Parts: sequence; structure tokens; C-alpha cells
Amino acid sequence: MNPKYLKWLLQIIAIAVFAVIALLISFWVGEIKPSWRDLADLLAGNEGGIELSILRQIRLPRIILGFAIGAALSLAGTILQGVYRNPLVEPYTLGISGGAALGVALAIVFDFQEMIGRIMLPVSGFIGAFISLLIVYNISISKGKIKIQTMLLIGVMFSYVASSVMMLLLSVITAEDMQNVVFWTMGSLDEPDNLMIDIAVFLSFLGLFISYIFVHPMNAMRLGHEKARHLGINTETSTRILFITASILTGMAVSIAGVIGFVGLIIPHVIRMLVGSDNRILLITSFIGGGAFLVLCDTLARTIILPNELPTGVITGIIGGIIFVVVISRKDNKMKMG
Repeated sequence: MNPKYLKWLLQIIAIAVFAVIALLISFWVGEIKPSWRDLADLLAGNEGGIELSILRQIRLPRIILGFAIGAALSLAGTILQGVYRNPLVEPYTLGISGGAALGVALAIVFDFQEMIGRIMLPVSGFIGAFISLLIVYNISISKGKIKIQTMLLIGVMFSYVASSVMMLLLSVITAEDMQNVVFWTMGSLDEPDNLMIDIAVFLSFLGLFISYIFVHPMNAMRLGHEKARHLGINTETSTRILFITASILTGMAVSIAGVIGFVGLIIPHVIRMLVGSDNRILLITSFIGGGAFLVLCDTLARTIILPNELPTGVITGIIGGIIFVVVISRKDNKMKMG
């Protein structure tokens, strides 16, 4: 076997082992302390007492959702950082999360969930994300070509506009609606609807599949879009499809779990330092690493102040911010020493 491929295989196995450990920690930590037999019964589909039912209906779906959301956000960040050739770009930079958050806020304010059902919240979030995608995408096109830097600036501005509208809503709505909106924007994996969990899992793996279809164009665009064109890459089509894929992943994550920051920024950044910038290894390892990271953060969020629970987005913001500062500081120190 080629030494490079062997190294990649070992790196994937190492990160996969880390993910399995994260999943097991999340399964065992909490008010209910399951045994190995409980895990075996769950995997076998055996009936059990109330504790096993709680594990099957609450904890296990939450772990699955956490992995899917974390993987989707990390994958979206990896795609966008590759397209923009900027390691500081993240899924929330382009205004997609702002549009999704605004859509959910409007659904809460106008009681759409009371009229149609709870599923209207994620649907409203996804509609908001899709509208923001259309706005950013159409403004960024000039003479049939996508202007990458323009798209980035428009996305940042759209994020500020969406945040301002959110602040306007919070200043005029009732205290109860304000509490619901604020809690949702903090991010949570407390999703009781199995359909939403299935959608999150399906879209996250679909996004991984699509990204690998364009793995060679992504690698070529690391050299710059102009050089990629000279290599025969259709950069316009590749950028368009990759941007839409990342937007759908982000919109899905935000509409189901709320605003969970730093996953799409810090995980691709750290994984790139560990495995390199080749997207053939970077995409899958970021996918697995993002899922494991969010599962661990959610475990901490639901157990650190038992029996109460913290919003997951608060934990990812604190831990992700600390990790990012440490990583950047170490890189700066190495550059000075070099």
C-alpha cells in the first residue's frame, strides 16, 4: 500500500476511535447510569424497564442527532474554507444561520407552531436559510460568474442585518416569546421528533457524499480559481454546488438544533493541522471529528449542572473559543521561532 494512503487510513481509524469513545462517554454519563447489558439490549432491540426506555427514546436519539449536527457543521465549514481558501470562514459567516434564526424567530412570534405544529419551527428555519442563500448567491453573481470575495462580504452584511432584525423583534415581543427565541438561539439538541433526527442524519451523509464527488475540484481550487480553470476544472459549477451543499447542511443544522457556533470553524482548522489540507482525507476526518466534538460538548451541557441543563451552543462557544485562541497562539509562536 502507498505509504500516504496507509497514513490516511491510520488517521481515519484514530479519529473514528476517538468518536466511538465520545459516543460511549455520552451514553454512560448522565442521571441514569446504564450498564453494558443495557447497551446490548438496546442494540438487540430488547424490551426493558423505564430506564431502558429513557435511554432508547431520549439519550440515544440525542447522541445520534448530536453527531449528525456536529458532522454537518464541520463538513460545511471544511467545504467553505476550501472554496474561499480562508481558514477563518465558517458556516455562519455567510448569513445562512442568521436567515434560519430569523425564520424560527418569526415562527415563534406569530405562533406558527401552534397553528401547524412543532415541525413548523425547523421548517421556518430552513425556509429562512434558503431565502438568505438566494439573496447572497444572486447578489454575488456578475455576468454569470460568482465573485467569491463579494459573496463573503454580502454574507457577513446579511448576518448583521438578520441580527439587527432579531434584536428589533426581541424589543417588541412578549416576555414569553422572547424567552423562547433566546433559548432557541443558544442551541440545543433536545429534539423529540424522530423525523427531524432522520432528516439530520440523511442530509449530513448526503452532504459528505456530494462533497466527495467534487473532491478533486476542491483540491484544484486550493491553488486558486484561475489556476484550477487552467487545469480543466469548471470552477463556477463546482463552487455553486459546493456552496449550496454547505448552505443546506448549515440551514438544516440551525433549523433543527438552533445556533451552535464554533463547530464549523474550529474543527476543520484543528483537523487540517493534524491530517493536512488534502480534501480526500480532510473531509471525512472533519466529518467524524465534528460529530464527536459536538457529542462531547452536549454531554457536558446536560451534566455539568445536574439536574439542570445548559444550552449546547454555550458550551461549544466557550470550549471552541478557548481551543481556537490556543491554536492560533501556538501557530504564531512557531512562526516567530521560525
